[in-house]
Amino acid sequence: MLDTPEAVKKKLKRAFCEPGKVEDNGVLAFVKHVVFSLFDTFEVNRKEANGGNLIYKEYQSLESDFVEMRLHPGDLKLAVEKYLNRLLDPIREVFKDPKLKKLTDSAYPPLNKKGKVVTSGDNDINPSLLDIRVGKIVEINKHPDADSLYVSQVDLGEPTGATRTVVSGLAQLVPREQLEGRLVVVLANLKPAKMRGIESKGMILCASTDEPRQVEPLNPPPGSQPGERVFCEGYSVSDSVPEVLNPKKKIWEKLQTEMKTSHNGLAEWSGNPFVTTKGLITCKLMTNAPIK
Repeated sequence: MLDTPEAVKKKLKRAFCEPGKVEDNGVLAFVKHVVFSLFDTFEVNRKEANGGNLIYKEYQSLESDFVEMRLHPGDLKLAVEKYLNRLLDPIREVFKDPKLKKLTDSAYPPLNKKGKVVTSGDNDINPSLLDIRVGKIVEINKHPDADSLYVSQVDLGEPTGATRTVVSGLAQLVPREQLEGRLVVVLANLKPAKMRGIESKGMILCASTDEPRQVEPLNPPPGSQPGERVFCEGYSVSDSVPEVLNPKKKIWEKLQTEMKTSHNGLAEWSGNPFVTTKGLITCKLMTNAPIK
């Protein structure tokens, strides 16, 4: 009942769900007996290239689509994960109470990958520490001293109306005209760093691979505005998010290892999608790629 979102993701990935088969299919059984008894509809989010979203008002239509292979097990599991987390979130919230947290930590101490009890450290590092926002590139130019770098002015919805200078290594990978005026996803609480003499105060998040060398900026959902917060589903947006991440704790570096695009182009951390109040953060072309 207190599984974390990443634990729910891992368990669903291992769950038996053979394409087109209804018998002994625990994922379908959960939808039939739990989801449809609590919710009026069951929504499966998919990219338009994969057929678009599906909304079911009763179970039999869903089962029919699954049997006829119109609904893929991977898409079904992603939808079930969303509904499971919706059911578990209120319970998780109750168990944030210090006394209850102490009780559950004593009863179920966290384990590392070797099965040993985790005593402290990385267990508290999660995406709610990241200040990720929708940004709009209002001006972009080549770095005067580096052919591989762009220097951008990005509107992040600051109360003062000021833009931020963000230096990115996209100059030889993404044409300038594809970036100027577009909405991007920006990590806004990295420690400012000078790049060839110009201070950068943020990072434009992209799907990125080295072989072949390819980069694609992440896309905010339609209707987004500069300054909107981006959060990881299952992790609430924290009011106490650090203004600047402590570089000694390597928070970004540790979280980044679990950030990638999914098989259907969703930006995720440890299998949990990044979203705004408007919808999902996506990547149009690059799937199963690290996010950097």
